[in-house]
Amino acid sequence: MSEENDSERGGELQTGRTSVAASDPARGPVSEPPRPWGRAERNRLLIWVGIAFIFPGLLVFALRLQGNPSDAVFSVRSELPLKALFAFCVVLATGIVSRMEKRPLGDYGIPPRGIFGLRFWEGCLWGFAMLSAILLVLRASGHFQIDSVALAGGAVFRYALGWGAVFLAVAVHEELAFRGYWLFSFARRFQFWRAALFTSLVFGAAHLGNPNENVLGILQVVWIGLLFCLMIRRTGSLWFALGFHAAWDWAETFFYGTPDSGLLGVGRYLNTSLQGPKWLTGGSAGPEGSVIAFLVLLLCALLIHLRFPRAEYPNRPV
Repeated sequence: MSEENDSERGGELQTGRTSVAASDPARGPVSEPPRPWGRAERNRLLIWVGIAFIFPGLLVFALRLQGNPSDAVFSVRSELPLKALFAFCVVLATGIVSRMEKRPLGDYGIPPRGIFGLRFWEGCLWGFAMLSAILLVLRASGHFQIDSVALAGGAVFRYALGWGAVFLAVAVHEELAFRGYWLFSFARRFQFWRAALFTSLVFGAAHLGNPNENVLGILQVVWIGLLFCLMIRRTGSLWFALGFHAAWDWAETFFYGTPDSGLLGVGRYLNTSLQGPKWLTGGSAGPEGSVIAFLVLLLCALLIHLRFPRAEYPNRPV
């Protein structure tokens, strides 16, 4: 019975110090040891993992066993159903545990009132701008060039919307999966940045299966995962990071036509090319695997700090 009580919103009785920490997200009960995992909380996490990860993963694996892997391409037609399925499952899983815990979705950093709100669109602008900044530096150094425009007429809008839908689903899935309920649950136990480091490492590991990915590209994925966590910590929700994530991938795959995590999309707006050492251009991983990307994202972290100087997401949620 005590395990059940420990897992419910930190208990009905809060100490004075915990109440103060909850009212000031920038601070937390840093001297408190990690809270023990209650049986009910462990069960909810397992239910969430089963619905968000295991069920869609097994379904996709079964579907691919029936197909021909050699025919696989990175296109809107091949990716949208899969990404939409994963997005739906993680949204469903989060909704279920929200009802089980009797918590609003805002506790997990996804307040419904923020859907497609100002923070989302601001994040989109930042994501497109940061990816463009990487390619601008590579262009100035002679390592990136635009060869031609690949699409014309109505195809531009069709593919722009199609890839937009794909990467919106990708962002919903990956942000809610790695920086939604999971981040919240672990932050309650271990504080925010320990939880952020763990989920970012898992986020990087999840990209190991991408074809043509490389070590630097995986390290960059871990780093950008931490950057997304910084955005969540400072804005108090996932919407800014979600918009940044979607626009970054959209710019990389569709607009500039470069590889994205080792994948080159079909139906890109520009035909472009990267020349030079892999550590500089990112090689098969694309510009996000470039050392320039690391420097640009460091600059981005500083700008996020200046734009959002106060922490809004609690260090240890209650």
